[in-house]
Parts: sequence; structure tokens; C-alpha cells
Amino acid sequence: MQNFNYSSLFLAGDGALPWIIVAAVAVLAVVASVICWVLSGKTVTKRFEKEQGNIDAQRNRMLDDVREESKAIKKEAILEAKEQEIKLRNEFERESKEKRAELQRLENRLNQKEETLEKKEENLAKRNEETTRQQNALKAKEGELDKRIEEIDAQHEKMIQEFEKISQMSREEAKQQLILSITDEAKRDAAGMVKNIEAEAKENGERKAKEIVSLAIQKCSTEQATEITVSVVPLPSDDMKARIIGREGRNIRTLENATGIELIIDDTPEVVIVSGFDPVRREVARIALEKLIQDGRIHPARIEETVEKVKKELDQQIKEAGEAAMYECKIFGLHPEIVKLLGRLKFRTSYGQNVLKHSIEVSHLAGVMAAELGVDETLAKRAGLLHDLGKAVDFEIEGTHMQIGADLAKKYRENNSVINAILAHHGDVEPKTIEAILVQAADAISGARPGARRETTTNYIKRLQKLEEISSGFKGVEKCYAIQAGREVRVMVKPEQVNDAQTLFLAKEIAKKIEQEMEYPGQIKVNVIRESRATEYAK
Repeated sequence: MQNFNYSSLFLAGDGALPWIIVAAVAVLAVVASVICWVLSGKTVTKRFEKEQGNIDAQRNRMLDDVREESKAIKKEAILEAKEQEIKLRNEFERESKEKRAELQRLENRLNQKEETLEKKEENLAKRNEETTRQQNALKAKEGELDKRIEEIDAQHEKMIQEFEKISQMSREEAKQQLILSITDEAKRDAAGMVKNIEAEAKENGERKAKEIVSLAIQKCSTEQATEITVSVVPLPSDDMKARIIGREGRNIRTLENATGIELIIDDTPEVVIVSGFDPVRREVARIALEKLIQDGRIHPARIEETVEKVKKELDQQIKEAGEAAMYECKIFGLHPEIVKLLGRLKFRTSYGQNVLKHSIEVSHLAGVMAAELGVDETLAKRAGLLHDLGKAVDFEIEGTHMQIGADLAKKYRENNSVINAILAHHGDVEPKTIEAILVQAADAISGARPGARRETTTNYIKRLQKLEEISSGFKGVEKCYAIQAGREVRVMVKPEQVNDAQTLFLAKEIAKKIEQEMEYPGQIKVNVIRESRATEYAK
């Protein structure tokens, strides 16, 4: 479209003409705009109508598809419902048939039980009738028996009266006579049975005991020589006696005061005797005196210094000896004070036997026997090692060494079984455990073996006299003899006062009294001998 320059027209003509032209152009522009808007609106309307038609057609097609699909789904649902109905009907019919069959079976069982119960009722009725008849018969028999019993009692009473007339004894006297005869016969039978049982048990027990003891001794072989505490100090010359005594006796007094023992210096050449009850103090004095003699410097200050030094050395030796004994027996966990007390036993003797070696030997013997019998081996060895603990201080504390040892063990919290074994190893207290009995046996074995102990002639004679005195104190004993160095006593009884059955009980009573009143190593065999003699003279 060609463009016009309105401003040139406006300037070229008059003033009115340009304004008319401008107005006409504006009107034409408005008209053209209106025409264009109308034409565009119609076009849009036609396009909208066309698209609306397409949309309606598509919607109708979709509705048709949905209708067809819903019909198909409905048809399938109906078919499935019919199939499910058929299936449920079949299952219901099957279950109903099974329940009817089960009910039929139950009904049959009930009928059978009813029939069985009816039969049982009939049987019970028959049995009740039979029982009633039997009861009636029994009552009749009981009446007859009562009559027979009364008749028998009357006859028995009549016979007793006749027997009393014939024997000229009352019923009570005859009863007592019968009781006495039965009692005597029972005692004889019992004595014979006891004798046989004891003989058999003794034979078996001795055989088994010999096996165990021989095995224990074989496994625990020790020296048989006795040990004597050294109480004599040899001197290089008699001149040394004067030096030991010192000026106005000051050296010997210092030594005695420092050690707590007594020095005996007599006319015996080149010998000084050390005397004292405490073996440890005696050993301190002996070692100190030997060191002083070897050193040659003997004066109070040197004596005190040497004694103190020896005491420290001996304390260490005591501790080491106790530990060595503990390790040798494989016993651990002992209180340190008990270890020291064990070490002190190294310097203690009993009938010439070293007590520490004896305790170790008893520990080994008890352990071996406990192992053979299947009991606590460790407990037996521990009790055996500590059984003579009281001998370490028995010269300081009053009482028997068993009680002192038990108090010490209780003080240092030893096992109650160990305490009982210490108290019971000489039979003063009843042993409560097998281990305590084994300690008793081991102590007897260790003390009774050949060469283990020795005793003075005076004590030996007193022991034999006491043994014969105890044996002869029983009724019916005629003579008694102590033989085998006091390990056996033979008792001769009067045959008219003691019968064969009573000899067994007499031997037991003598052995029991010996155990209660005497102290002796090992065991003592009691033999009671009864001899019957018939004497007649030909004239």
C-alpha cells in the first residue's frame, strides 16, 4: 500500500481541505478495521465449529468403545460368578457328605459302647451275686473257725496246766528258762558268726592293707638310721675351756644369757656339753660356740655379735627348710608362719627320729595310700605334713602336741579336715574322714619301721610292765606275757571262767583299754589263749 505524506498536503492547500481529507482517511481506516474484525471472527467461528465437531465424533467413538468393553467385562464377571458358585456348591456337598459319614461312624461307636456297657452291667450284677454268696460262705466258715479256736484254746490251757503239774514249774518260770536257753544259744551263734566274719574280713583286709602299705613303703623309701640331736661341741684343746669361761665366768654367762641354754663344762676332755629344752636355741648355741672357737676371739661383745648373726642365719635356714619340705611334698598355699614352724621341726627329734623328715615321710605315705584308695590325695599329704606341727613349740606352750598343732592350724585357717587329722593321728579324737585314718596309719608305719626310733631302757621296761598290768586286770585272766619287744601280749585265761565265745570279746576289751591308757609306736597284738585239760590218775 502506498504511503501518503499528509503533512505535505496539509501545507500545500488551504487550511479546510486538509482537515477534510484527514477525517475521511480516519473514517476509512475505522471502517476497514471493522470489516477485518468481522471477517476474522467468522473465520474463527467456522474453525471452532469444525474442531467441536471433531471432538464430538471422538467422544462418541470413545463412548462406544467403553460400552463394548463394559459389556465384555460384565459378561466375564457373570461367567466367573457362575463358576465360583458351582465350585462352592461342590465343596459344600463334599463337606456335607464327609460330615454325614463322620456322624454315622460316631453313631456306630456310641451304639457299640452302649452294648459293651450293657454287657459289663450284666457281668457286674453276676459278680455281685457271686460275691454275696462267697461272703455268706466266709461268714459261716468264720463262725466255725471261732468255735475251733475256742476249743483249741481250752485244750491248750488244759495242756499247760498238765505240763505245770508234771514239770512242777509255773508258766513264768518256764518262760524265763526258755528265754535264757534261747539267749545263750543266740550268743553262741552270734559269737561264732562274729568270729567267722571277723576272720574273713581280717584276712581280706590284711591282704589288701598289706598290698597298699607295701606299695606305699616301696614308693617312699627313706633312711632307716635314727638321728640324735647334737649337743656336744668338740674343743681343739682343754685350754679353750678357760677361754670359753672367761674372767670370772663372764664369757659363759654372756653366751648362756644370749642363747637361753646352759653350757656344761666338766672334766670330760676337749668337750663342752650344750643343754637346753629348745632345740633351736640349742642349735644356735652350738653353731655360735663353734664359730667363736674357730675365730678365737672370745669376749662378751664378740659373743653377742656372733649369736645375733647365727640367729639370723638360722632363721633363714628354718624358712628354707620349711619351704623345701613343702615343695618336696608338693603342698602349696601354706601360711608363712606354718612354713617357719615346719622348718623348726628340722631341729626336733622324737625317740631319736627327726620330726621334719618323719612328717615328710608321713605325707608321702598318706598320699600314696590315698591315691590307691581313690580319696583326696592332696588333703591326705597336707594333713600328713602338718600332723606333728605342735612339736615345734610344745616346749613353749602347755598341752599335747596334737592340741597345740590343731590350735595353730585353726589360727592360720587350715581346712577343718586337716585339723581333725592333726587331733586324731594318735587316736585321742575320733577321725571324721578317711584321710585322717590314713594319716594315723602313715604315722604308725613311719614310727614303727625298723631303725626309725629308739627309746631308753627304762621307758622300754615301764611300757612292758604297763602292758602286762593292763592285761592281767580282767576277770578270768590267769597269766599274761609281753613279747616281741612289747608289740604282742599273750593272755592265758582260766577255762572254767572264760568259754570260747568270751575269748573274742575279752581280746577286744584288752585291746581297747591298751589304746586308751598307753602310748606306743606302731600296734600291739593281743592273743587270748584258752586251754582245756583233763587230768586223771591211774591207781
